[in-house]
Amino acid sequence: MPNTARTRSRQQRCRRQRLRAADVNLRGTLHGIAAALPLMRTAGWGHIINIASSSAYRVDPTAAVYCATKYAVRALTEGLRQESRNVRVTLVSPGYTQSELTEHGGDPQVQAAARAATDELGLPASAVADAIAYAVAQPDTVDVNEIVARSTAQG
Repeated sequence: MPNTARTRSRQQRCRRQRLRAADVNLRGTLHGIAAALPLMRTAGWGHIINIASSSAYRVDPTAAVYCATKYAVRALTEGLRQESRNVRVTLVSPGYTQSELTEHGGDPQVQAAARAATDELGLPASAVADAIAYAVAQPDTVDVNEIVARSTAQG
């Protein structure tokens, strides 16, 4: 019976991790849009920038749920962009990025692998900020739809 309890505990932990990924990556984006978009539409201008990941463009076997949530953000952003005329909408999808996020959540082995990859391949967070600044700095008549930024080491 101890193996059954351990398996059940692991399944519950995995389920919590999947739900957290959906809550943070997709529902968080939806809540942000819901808070900002009505104000921007009333004002007749604005710029929504959503952050996805280069994982929105591929599926990794150990990160299918994560990739799915990031792809959902990508699809949501494109739909919002098509619906909006006075509000610019941009998706920024960074590759591995050096940040504290590699220290949170997930299976310890997967987390360790993500940290190692980030240490080797990661963009500085300032590069992501620069990509956002580029999109925001464009004239009001220019809508930068998507930016995918990876370190040259990531390829």
